[in-house]
Amino acid sequence: MPQFETHFFSSLIFWEIVSFAVLLWVLYKFAFPPILEALETRERKIRESLEQAERHRMEAERKLREYEAKLNAASQEAEAILAQAKERAQRLLEENEQRLTAEAERIKTEAAREIEHERRKAIEEIRNQATELALMIAEKVVERSLTDADHRRLADEALAALAKTATELSFER
Repeated sequence: MPQFETHFFSSLIFWEIVSFAVLLWVLYKFAFPPILEALETRERKIRESLEQAERHRMEAERKLREYEAKLNAASQEAEAILAQAKERAQRLLEENEQRLTAEAERIKTEAAREIEHERRKAIEEIRNQATELALMIAEKVVERSLTDADHRRLADEALAALAKTATELSFER
């Protein structure tokens, strides 16, 4: 095999080294600078993207803290409004209760007054009827007309008896 002969093998190695050196020089001179520049550009873009992503992350965290603070403030405000509404409702309930109690008391007092008035009116009617009845009975018994003085005396006696009976009836209740 000719490639393994020492004379041929050494010249082959020499030319391979020379061609490899030329290739390296050509690469170093013409290919590596644009490749390195592209790598540096890419590295710079990646670094800027990472920095920008970090800035965006920090901004997002700051906004998240602001929104959480606003949410907490809104929650506290809602709780305060709810507490005020409950307090107002309780106050209105108490006011209505007091108003209704006063109205019921007024109606009760008015009813008691009306009942008392009707009772007195009924007693007065009974007195009048009793007086007329007593006068008619007295006229029948005496069979004569009584004078005004007799009428008054008999009426007063009948009223006194009736008042005594009415007083006894009211105590029994």
